[in-house]
Amino acid sequence: MKVIIISGSVATGKTTLAKKLVKKLKADYISIKDFAIENKLGFYNKKKEYEIDVEKLNKKLIEVIKKTKKNLIIDGHLSHLLPSKYVDLCIITKCDLKELKKRLLKRKYSQEKIRENLDVEIFDVCLVEASELGHKIKIIDTSK
Repeated sequence: MKVIIISGSVATGKTTLAKKLVKKLKADYISIKDFAIENKLGFYNKKKEYEIDVEKLNKKLIEVIKKTKKNLIIDGHLSHLLPSKYVDLCIITKCDLKELKKRLLKRKYSQEKIRENLDVEIFDVCLVEASELGHKIKIIDTSK
């Protein structure tokens, strides 16, 4: 059984890549956001965004990982915060900033959210955090 996590900035292609890998590896799939909402691992803030308690999320994901016998793909921009001892590979999706901005505009994000998400990409937040946690990392450019 292998556990692969896919993380990266918003709109960098995490879910598209995850779904392709699920088919190829005949793996089970977990969307962090859906999983967190189903398991009540957070709350909706004033902006109507779902804020996830990462500690609760990791605890619940570890329970699932320990029970599963199949390959598992975990998709979401918080997945890289899972302790590395439970993960075989961490894939970080990256995207050219111009392309990323187009994708965010297409999703009708506010200028504030676009700036916030571009900053996450510029400063490699997901990659840096995954590195700090000791993950085995593969970077995939999804710009095209």
